[in-house]
Amino acid sequence: QVQLVESGGGLVQPGGSLTLSCTIFGGFGRYGMGWFRQAPGKGREFVASISWNGGEALYGDSVLGRYIVSRNNAENTVYLRMNSLKPDDTAVYLCARATIPLTTRTQFDTWGQGTQVTVSE
Repeated sequence: QVQLVESGGGLVQPGGSLTLSCTIFGGFGRYGMGWFRQAPGKGREFVASISWNGGEALYGDSVLGRYIVSRNNAENTVYLRMNSLKPDDTAVYLCARATIPLTTRTQFDTWGQGTQVTVSE
C-alpha cells in the first residue's frame, strides 16, 4: 500500500518562507501529485499539483506566484516551497496522489495526514 507522509510544517512570520516535503512510501509511479490545505472550520482548498515527471505545475489562485511545487522522483518526494507567507496561509497542509499522470485539482485517491503551517507574528 502507498502511504504519504508530510513534514516541514511549523511557525513562520508573515513574509517568511517554508518548505514542505511529502515522502511517498510503497512506490511512486507515474502519478501526478497535489497539495491541499485545510484550516479549522473551512473546507479543503486546492493549493498546487504537479505532473508525474515534474514538467507541469498548477496552482490555486490564492498561492499563485508565491508557492512552487516540485518533485524528486529518485527520492520519492514532492516539495512545496512557500514564499511571502500570509496569516491566511495558516492551515494543515496535505499531499495527495493523483489517479492520473497529469496535473489535476480533483482526481486523487491517497492522502497524507497533513502538517501544520502557522503564519503569525
